[in-house]
Amino acid sequence: MDRQAPPGEGLRSPRPPSGTPMTRRTRTLRGLAGAAERLTLCKADLLDGDALRDAIAGCHGVFHTASPVTDDPNWYCYGKTVAERAAWEAAAELGVDLVVVNPVLVQGPALQPAVNASLTHVLKYLNGSTKTYANAVQAYVHVRDTAAAHLRVFEAPSAAGRYLCADGAVLHREDVVTILRKFFPQYPIPKRCSDEVNPRKQPYKISNQRLRDLGVEFTPAAECLYDTVVSFQDKGILPAAPAAPPVPAQL
Repeated sequence: MDRQAPPGEGLRSPRPPSGTPMTRRTRTLRGLAGAAERLTLCKADLLDGDALRDAIAGCHGVFHTASPVTDDPNWYCYGKTVAERAAWEAAAELGVDLVVVNPVLVQGPALQPAVNASLTHVLKYLNGSTKTYANAVQAYVHVRDTAAAHLRVFEAPSAAGRYLCADGAVLHREDVVTILRKFFPQYPIPKRCSDEVNPRKQPYKISNQRLRDLGVEFTPAAECLYDTVVSFQDKGILPAAPAAPPVPAQL
């Protein structure tokens, strides 16, 4: 919207049945600044080729961010992997100019009122639903940086291949809860690891240099987590108890 381009977005069911209230997701999208002038919602289904063709007809570029969802996180990761492989094969066969941006766990302010699976990763450590943290590591990226990365790749004629979209830091869950506790001590944040037997998991290495070369500047993971919690408070998902705002040096 901010780029003044006429975007279109595909929704599984953008128009609710006659006489029913507008869906929450549709209402959120239509409420964005500039949506009345530049947003067109099209009915789309990942398994309906004709609907997808209708949705993207006349477009100069397509940002395909949808994926089938199940309750099994292992299946989800597998599904994302094989979907990307299939996309590369199809692009090579059809001569499509395909570039892939691979975000890690996306955090930060949410547009939608509901909490998705990615945000639950942080929320569960704040609302008392879990009493321990996992012996695991994770890389994070701010939602705004994720959007910026997609735009940079789309606008760069030289962009090709795969781009890893991450802040660069890989945090153990203990690091995550420590950051959350530092800025939001009013919440029941776990202090004990669920795995007190095995060695502490070590972070892996990840490089975002290709996106940095395109001009993407990444938000530190601590600030990313902070913005996520503030969004929870603003939406009433968490009680907004008084907390000292962070200064740049803390983030």
